[in-house]
Amino acid sequence: MREKVIEILEESAELKKMMAQDIPDIIANAAKMIIDVYKAGGKVLLIGNGGSAADAQHIATELVGRFKMERAGLPAIALTTDTSLLTALANDYGYENVFSRQLESLASDRDVLIAISTSGNSLNILKAVQAATSKKIKTIGLTGRSSGILKNLADITIKVPSDNIARIQEAHITVGHIICELVENELFNETGSIS
Repeated sequence: MREKVIEILEESAELKKMMAQDIPDIIANAAKMIIDVYKAGGKVLLIGNGGSAADAQHIATELVGRFKMERAGLPAIALTTDTSLLTALANDYGYENVFSRQLESLASDRDVLIAISTSGNSLNILKAVQAATSKKIKTIGLTGRSSGILKNLADITIKVPSDNIARIQEAHITVGHIICELVENELFNETGSIS
């Protein structure tokens, strides 16, 4: 078992090294988009299924609560958390519309949508990104190596260079943490006051 633990840790570390070489500019561009949205008075909306739903909630929590510094909360909503709403929408409109329907009522053109899908092919994610685009909402996709259809729909696509779902999800949280740190550093000074 010890050897397997080492193998998994080394695989994860190697993936992060590849990301540091391949996608730092894309991550920085996504952070800049979010910073600009906040400066314009907008909010961040996040979506995902399964583990990616948990990642959406995790990132939203870091923005609303805090990441590293004591500061004012930033508006962020994971559209994955209201079970009454999700089950009603799935029942009445189909599961493929559970996020796009929420965007219709909660989002404005000052906002940004972070859409998380390891495959880039989840139908409810794709329909939500299409709905966001039709409302002139900025979009960021977090995917794996293939990035599926999502790469053609999102304004910015952060493709983790792996096909291993577990490693992709670990990397998505790393990307989320990097973005949160960049956002905090740009919007607030060391005392947590708005810069």
